[in-house]
Amino acid sequence: MLRPHRPRARFRALVAAACTAVLGVSLLAGAGTAAADQEKAPAAAPTAAGEKVIGYFANWGVYDRNYHVKNIETSGSADKLTHINYAFGNVQGGKCTIGDGFADYEKAYTADQSVDGVADAWDQPLRGNFNQLRKLKELHPGLKVIWSFGGWSWSGGFGEAAKNPAAFAKSCHDLVEDPRWADVFDGIDIDWEYPNACGLTCDTSGPDAFTDMVSALRTEFGGDNLVTAAITADGSDGGKIDATDYGTAAQYLDWYLPMTYDFFGAFAAQGPTAPHSPLTSYDGIPQEGFNSDAAITKLKAKGVPAEKLLLGIGFYGRGWTGVTRSEPGGSATGAAAGTYEAGIEDYKVLKNTCPANGTVAGTAYAHCGNNWWSYDTPATIGTKMDYKNEQGLGGTFFWELSGDTSDGELIKAIN
Repeated sequence: MLRPHRPRARFRALVAAACTAVLGVSLLAGAGTAAADQEKAPAAAPTAAGEKVIGYFANWGVYDRNYHVKNIETSGSADKLTHINYAFGNVQGGKCTIGDGFADYEKAYTADQSVDGVADAWDQPLRGNFNQLRKLKELHPGLKVIWSFGGWSWSGGFGEAAKNPAAFAKSCHDLVEDPRWADVFDGIDIDWEYPNACGLTCDTSGPDAFTDMVSALRTEFGGDNLVTAAITADGSDGGKIDATDYGTAAQYLDWYLPMTYDFFGAFAAQGPTAPHSPLTSYDGIPQEGFNSDAAITKLKAKGVPAEKLLLGIGFYGRGWTGVTRSEPGGSATGAAAGTYEAGIEDYKVLKNTCPANGTVAGTAYAHCGNNWWSYDTPATIGTKMDYKNEQGLGGTFFWELSGDTSDGELIKAIN
């Protein structure tokens, strides 16, 4: 079946100009219907700022990656996390739907695979990742789990859902609160790539559609459940942040997760080489506005409170081959080979096969033979944590847990 991958190949630079032409709308959205929206739903309950650590768990990782919920425990990561985002649920026919039923709630775990060392019985009502997450929460009572819907591959359904936000929100609540697993989840995350802009497909819902959707979700889920959203980090002039009224929508959300990674990569096969998750701009950066600080600054300027913004980190690298220049800005002949996908490799692999030998804009890069990779290391994560604290951000999130070492080297650096 289709396994939705994280928005790793967003083609940000390639589609930015196309969005304006295809949509035929102004990408400088106004305040929209703020007053009306405020009457629709209660604002999100205030949440403590600063120390959130949210890791994505990808349900398809139980297949080719052999990464299971138990690995979150054995790596020591569970002790470091405040929240897990479970990826992904699908969006079909205007509703939230199951992403992968077998991985989510049917797969039987043996004793050695299980979080608590107890094998699944053939007739128990809930198995799979959901049951393993339940067991993990029993070991860590303060840990919260949020079900994330959409992602790069499955965001095409949000346009239909936006036509009837109330019906969409009800379908999501009914699924997340299904009696079989209601105790597993503490809320919902929406990963729409991208409202009123282009991702894998182009959306034409308008600048207020996202606000209407999250307002309906807040009404349906109430103040006791978390409602969050992973959003674009395109801080360029007239870019994806400008396409949607994220400032007004923030009142209905506990926090935003701006995806401050995948800015550059071998989807531009000839280069120039550039770090995929730069913290700041630097001389020679291929596109201004494609860095974490630009995204955070723009979102703040649009009225999003700093404590509702989390800083994103990738637990993987992006790379090119056919590169002769060690510093960023070199030409390439294509994507470097990766374990699961060309141009992408986990940190746990790269730290050994191509150790970092340079830094730029608060992140690291490595030139090994004719390959060039960029990725974050414990040291550059430390730099990013300093930035997070200086900016008063609500915390940190990362994509995704299986990219770390077996002893949680990167998540330890976050803490």
